Amino acid sequence: MAEPSSFEARLTQAAEISTRLKKAIGTVLVGQAVVVDQVLWGIIAGGHVLLEGAPGLGKTLLVRTLASCLDLQFSRIQFTPDLMPSDVIGTNMLAMEQAGGARSFTLHKGPIFGQVILADEINRATPKTQSALLEAMQEHAVTIAGKRHVLDEPFFVLATENPIEMEGTYPLPEAQLDRFLLKVMVPNPTEDELTEILQRTTGHEMKPPEKVLAREEVLELRSLCRDVAVAEPVMRFAARFVGASEPGRKESPELIRKALRYGAGVRGAQSLILCAKAVAMLEGRAHVSFSDVQNVAMPALRHRLIRSFEGEADGITTDQVVAELVKTVPTRPEAVEAAVKKG
Repeated sequence: MAEPSSFEARLTQAAEISTRLKKAIGTVLVGQAVVVDQVLWGIIAGGHVLLEGAPGLGKTLLVRTLASCLDLQFSRIQFTPDLMPSDVIGTNMLAMEQAGGARSFTLHKGPIFGQVILADEINRATPKTQSALLEAMQEHAVTIAGKRHVLDEPFFVLATENPIEMEGTYPLPEAQLDRFLLKVMVPNPTEDELTEILQRTTGHEMKPPEKVLAREEVLELRSLCRDVAVAEPVMRFAARFVGASEPGRKESPELIRKALRYGAGVRGAQSLILCAKAVAMLEGRAHVSFSDVQNVAMPALRHRLIRSFEGEADGITTDQVVAELVKTVPTRPEAVEAAVKKG
């Protein structure tokens, strides 16, 4: 860890970079400030992000703009039912040398060999193809014909889902959803935002966004994020928060016991802390607060909670469950003891 003065200076610089980055994205993307913030949490924390929203809301534009601002190699994969794993990771192809006529296999790299990967409509591909992408997400490497190929760092996957059309789709299983650090919901624009979108998209072509960071600087920010301190009470609060999502515990809120079959698990707790560190760092703070953990809870946990039959029948969403946890889980252990005694 760096010396305190140097560390604080780097945090101040990180906050300035965050402001510049959001400003550069704003020159292309209209509105969606919350979405941009949450995607930046995922990038800085070193995780992958799942974006869900109706068509035409700028999901693809956001990912492309982000890659340009970070000066990273952008790669897009359009998922379709006939997409094969080799279309994602690549394959060995037989090539003939012109001089001697000798034949040899050469690697034809797939679009996964990028740094910012847009997996467009990931739920349209078969589970076999989805697993090829998710393996690369987990290992940051792919295996082709028995040979392992390490992907360039930083490596981020930003996948999109269309919630409207469910026919002909293959929803991601819970174990694969768990590979995404965050699930971000992309809302519809307001009237003012839609007016601005129309002005920008029906006129002359816009200028490309400013390049804010280079590859090495992105890696440095990821490393700096890990250095942000988390006090033990905050760490215990995150553990208590995730523990309260388990329906089998007596201290869990009544809504959780009714609506859920399984809670967020270990990866959920890790996501809370990593994203809370990213929030603190991007605001120039050296320590994570209780409110940071609460602020990241919705995108970090909504896709990790598995509803019970009763919860589904009553129409209780995982967002409602997370909101209940934010409302009811106390930040201090003495409040927990008082709640248990009262119950």
